Amino acid sequence: MWFVKVFMGGRCMESVKRAVAVELERPPPEFSAVEEPYRRIVEEVAAYVAERGRLERERYNELYRRFRKQYPLPAQLIQQAMNQGVETGKSFLEAKRNGRVHKPHPEVRHVAIRFAKDSWNYRKTAASTTPVKLALSLPGGRREIWIKPHRRFWLYWWKVLRKEAELASTLIVKRRRGRLYAVFVFDVMPKRKPPAEVVAFDVNENSVAVARSSLLSTVDAVAQWNRQYLDPAVYSIRTDFGRLAKRYEAVRNAKLEELKRKYPFAGRD
Repeated sequence: MWFVKVFMGGRCMESVKRAVAVELERPPPEFSAVEEPYRRIVEEVAAYVAERGRLERERYNELYRRFRKQYPLPAQLIQQAMNQGVETGKSFLEAKRNGRVHKPHPEVRHVAIRFAKDSWNYRKTAASTTPVKLALSLPGGRREIWIKPHRRFWLYWWKVLRKEAELASTLIVKRRRGRLYAVFVFDVMPKRKPPAEVVAFDVNENSVAVARSSLLSTVDAVAQWNRQYLDPAVYSIRTDFGRLAKRYEAVRNAKLEELKRKYPFAGRD
């Protein structure tokens, strides 16, 4: 008996992340005051993790309270810097185990500052049709910064409007060659495709035969075979399944009668 299974080209797949960098126009001076404290926090936490292998909860809380008193940064920026330091320390340990680095502790020269969901205008940006400015939490409060969108940015934003992509809640701001860029991360869903192939299984008593073929070529072959019949016809195929069933019933009843005569007390209490 043959069983047919169709492989869908548009089956559920994981989203693909795409990052798009957009230049910031006239960033406020408060942003320059964030970069160096943020880098120091990342470097200190990374060195601690590289030495101890992990950052304990008690030590995390202790460092957080000290950083809050030492640096005039918003609370979420300090948390993001500490989390980034933990990741940097773990990456350093892995690279050291693989023999890729030989330094005693990690050195952090440049950092990409992460703004979590509540430290920038994520909800307003995600709901906007034409986002052209950001509102970042910096020392002294929120500061609005205009961005310079380009063609690639609008391409992915069109996907967001069409529900084909989703804007990630974390915004990354980094400096390159003296300029500041905001990096937007998009979760892009793969395009759905029509069925591509068909697989048939012939299950026998001691073996299974499998045949795989292109669905388009299979449909084309069937269409060509049907063209030879100008007038559709209805065919009747005789199987004799009914007579076979009756024959089986007769043999079964005869066998039951034989067993009843041989074991008259079977089935009685």
